[in-house]
Amino acid sequence: MTPGSEPRGRAAVLGAGSWGTTLAAHLAGRGFQTRLWDADRPNLERIRADQENRKYLPGIALPDSLEVIFDLAETLEGAALVVWAVPSVALRDVARAARAHLPENALEACATKGLEPTGDDGRAHRMSQVLEAELGERERAVLVGPSHAEEVSRGIPTSIVAAARRIEWAEAVQQAFFAPRFRVYAQDDLIGVELGSALKNVIALAAGIGDGLGYGDNSKGALLTRGLAEMSRLGCAAGGRRETFYGLSGVGDLITTAISRHSRNRRVGEELARGKSLASILADLGQVAEGVHTAPAALALAAELGVETPITREVCAVLLEGKSAQDALADLLSRDPKRES
Repeated sequence: MTPGSEPRGRAAVLGAGSWGTTLAAHLAGRGFQTRLWDADRPNLERIRADQENRKYLPGIALPDSLEVIFDLAETLEGAALVVWAVPSVALRDVARAARAHLPENALEACATKGLEPTGDDGRAHRMSQVLEAELGERERAVLVGPSHAEEVSRGIPTSIVAAARRIEWAEAVQQAFFAPRFRVYAQDDLIGVELGSALKNVIALAAGIGDGLGYGDNSKGALLTRGLAEMSRLGCAAGGRRETFYGLSGVGDLITTAISRHSRNRRVGEELARGKSLASILADLGQVAEGVHTAPAALALAAELGVETPITREVCAVLLEGKSAQDALADLLSRDPKRES
């Protein structure tokens, strides 16, 4: 607990990857009685023994007050705040498993970014839609933005966004997480914030491909600018507000993810451009690169809404169809000239 902080009740963090572990440590420092759970029992055992997540967050000592719990029901018992920090492909299953144990009046923060691949209804789902489908409408906000766990865990100043359908829900999550070096802004454009934080991973894959091909700053500046236009075009068609994409969860998250040495999505794109197979890249990575799952879901959403997304289309071709990075970039560059507006 940090000096001067007050006990705030119990928090349950579901997901012990680098981001979930970082948020759990942050909440413990904020005065919450924090419990951390993950489906990966062996890694939880190592975290408990070492008081450090050496698999995903090496070198960061975790607070002694942070409890590592093996049982999901025990983790959720009495929680005033529940944080969802599992990969997007696992969120629905974890929500179903948690349903019977979720305290009725718990505040929820969804820190999972991405789009769920198209399901039985043929549609891509945002993370808040997954939780609402499984758990109903509750006091819940998404918590996203430019925030690499490797930096947040070391106290490097960071700003992110809490967004919800009702602004008071976003403000409740804001209050739970806000700290001088972890500034949280609240807003009510849930669709725009979620899509911005998801779609930027696809553009970051493309940025990594450019890096792997040896392209320079001019190319990356153009790619990010046109990528932002693509993100906002699709996001607005889905019901988001254009200005949201020029905020933290849009351009802020895009810049961070597309240029950072910590970015898994940028790294995947770079390795693809160098000729490595996607399977071998992901095996070496050892963590989830959300853009790999989000790209085909975003392409399906764009098709559903009748929105042109050329960068996303080419990323999917490289990921799923075996198209070479060189050919994908060549096809992007050979598109007909257009007006920028």
